[in-house]
Amino acid sequence: MGTALPIFAITIVVSLVGLYGSPRLLERCLFRPYWFLRRRQYETIVTSGLVHADLPHLIFNALTYWFFAFQVERQIGPARFAALYLFGLVVSDLGTWVKHRNDQGYASLGASGAISAVLFASIVYFPSQTLFILPFPVPIPAPLFAIGYVAYSWYSARHAHGRINHDAHLGGALAGLAFVLLTDPSAYARLAGVIGG
Repeated sequence: MGTALPIFAITIVVSLVGLYGSPRLLERCLFRPYWFLRRRQYETIVTSGLVHADLPHLIFNALTYWFFAFQVERQIGPARFAALYLFGLVVSDLGTWVKHRNDQGYASLGASGAISAVLFASIVYFPSQTLFILPFPVPIPAPLFAIGYVAYSWYSARHAHGRINHDAHLGGALAGLAFVLLTDPSAYARLAGVIGG
């Protein structure tokens, strides 16, 4: 059995329950860097990826996951896919911890870090694919999209509002690239071939 579909289903269900059924669940899942070590809230490095700020946030992440997760899982297998997803989630939250560990009021949520890791692993494995940014129907080559995504994430992280963790986008992207490099470095040779023409 695959792991991509259960991750997808659990995230949607928990997010919807947190948004519309139990706001206390959402609050308990938040990643709070200041309290991560002080109160030993270690589980929030994972639970924060199961909840979202609002319905558009959930839909955007769910669509991105849907378009890329299953092809990545077919490429690397269910166990490695689960490891990639968890690696992206943890690495992106560790970066957030470093930045906000002394900010008592900061909290974040969302699966963006893990999904960014999946997206960038997909770009390495399928570099000739074209991607779209909704609602604009213009195909963008995957490597060019990656550059734009990193630039946007960097900008958004420095002009952030609310609890959406834009730093996680960048951290997750780097985590996805690192995961492929560590587990399947030959994939980069194929990427280089596509970029080099």
